[in-house]
This record gives sequence, structure tokens and C-alpha cells, in this order.
Amino acid sequence: MLSEFLAEVTDSRRRMISPQRIADRLRVTQAEVARLAKVHRNTLAQKPDSAVVQEGLGEIARIVSTAADLLGGDTGRAVVWFRHQPLSGFDGRTAAELVEAGNGAAVLAHLAMLRDGVYG
Repeated sequence: MLSEFLAEVTDSRRRMISPQRIADRLRVTQAEVARLAKVHRNTLAQKPDSAVVQEGLGEIARIVSTAADLLGGDTGRAVVWFRHQPLSGFDGRTAAELVEAGNGAAVLAHLAMLRDGVYG
């Protein structure tokens, strides 16, 4: 079963994560989604089903979905957390800023530590 967030951003007809749905759900522009996914905005628009675009969008979706799980399934709060909450141990940067800088794996590791009860 898909997480609520992943279900919301997936285009089941095309069998891919939709860049437009990610943008709508995060309340950001397509250009911002392209930066987060680490792809050129033209690539995002012209080849949304390419492996590189889907990999970047998948990372975003995994992070927001994991955060939502930790927040009792509240995807709205997870989106706010992703975009606005400074993370401890990351010089006050948000999850979105870390993802944009290529540190999505560190965000996922941070969430795993929180899930396991390690705070700090």
C-alpha cells in the first residue's frame, strides 16, 4: 500500500511520480521542484518519466512520506516540516535545503534515527 503522500503525487495512468503534483503538494514552483530533484527545469518538464527525474522525485516523496509516518500520517505537517523546520545537527538547514544540496540520504538517516528514538 502506498503512503498517502506518494498516492497523492503519483500519476497512476503514466505510472510515475508527477512533477506537477509534487509541486502542488509542496506548494512550490516547478523550478523549485527541479532544484530539489537536482535536474534542469526543462528536463523536468520535457522528460518527467526519465530515470533521473523519477529518482529525484522519489527521494522527495520518500522523505515526506517518512516524515508523515512519524507525524501520525499527517502529510500537511510533513510538508511544512520538509520546507520550514530547521533540523538539529545540520546548521539550521531544512530538509528541503539539504535535499537541494544533495544530502537527501542524510535527511532519511535523520528520520530513521528519530523513528528509532534517537534525538539530537
